[in-house]
Amino acid sequence: MKPIKTASEIAEMIQDGASIMVGGFITCGRPWNVLEKVFEKGVKKLTIIANDTEIKDDTGIVKLIKHNRVSKFVGSYVGLNPILGQKMNSGEIEVELVPQGTLAERIRARGAGLGGFLTPTGLGTEVETGREKFTVDGKDYLLEKPLGADFAIIKANICDRYGNCFIAKSAKNFNLPMAMAADFVVAETQKLVEVGELDPELVTVPGVFIDAIVEVSKNGVDRAVI
Repeated sequence: MKPIKTASEIAEMIQDGASIMVGGFITCGRPWNVLEKVFEKGVKKLTIIANDTEIKDDTGIVKLIKHNRVSKFVGSYVGLNPILGQKMNSGEIEVELVPQGTLAERIRARGAGLGGFLTPTGLGTEVETGREKFTVDGKDYLLEKPLGADFAIIKANICDRYGNCFIAKSAKNFNLPMAMAADFVVAETQKLVEVGELDPELVTVPGVFIDAIVEVSKNGVDRAVI
C-alpha cells in the first residue's frame, strides 16, 4: 500500500532549491492542489519542469513564477502567459526552452536509465547551442541528455491504494515519463479506490512508480483518508 498524504504534507517535503516535474498540458491534467500548498509553504529557488506555464496568473506554476518562487523553468512553451516571458527577458528567471518531443524523450530517457539519445530536432537553431553534434551514416544529430527531478507531481482521475493510476484522454500527456524520471512521485487523485477496483486495462501509470497519493475532492479540499 502506498502512503496517503495531504497536499500540505507533500508541500512540507519540498525544500528551497528543489526540482519539480509537473504533469499537465495548459489546464488539462494539472495537479492544482499540491501546487497551491507548495505556494502557501513559501519555498523558493525552485526548478520547474513542465510542458508550459498555463494561462491564468493566479494558479499553479505561473503563480509560483509570478511571486518569484522559481529560479529556472524547463519546458516547451511560454507564449500563453506573458509573466514568464517578462521575467525571462529581464533576467529574473532562467528559461530552457526544449522542443516538445525532445522534452518528453529526455524525461523518458532518465526513467529508462539511458545516457541520452540522438535527434535531428533543433539542428541549425538556437537549440543546437551548447550541445554535442554527432554524424551517423552521413546524417547530423544532436545529443540530448536525460532530464530528471527531485519530485514529480502528476494528476490522476482514479488511483488505487497500490498507486495504480487511471488518467483520462489527453490528460495523460507527460505523466508516465515524469513518474519514471523523478526521485519521489506524488499522484494527486480525484478518487481513491481499493485494490482490485481499478480495471488493470485502465492503468495509465503503474503503482511501482508512485511514492505517495493525495486524494482531493472536486472543490480541491484534502479528503481525510483512513
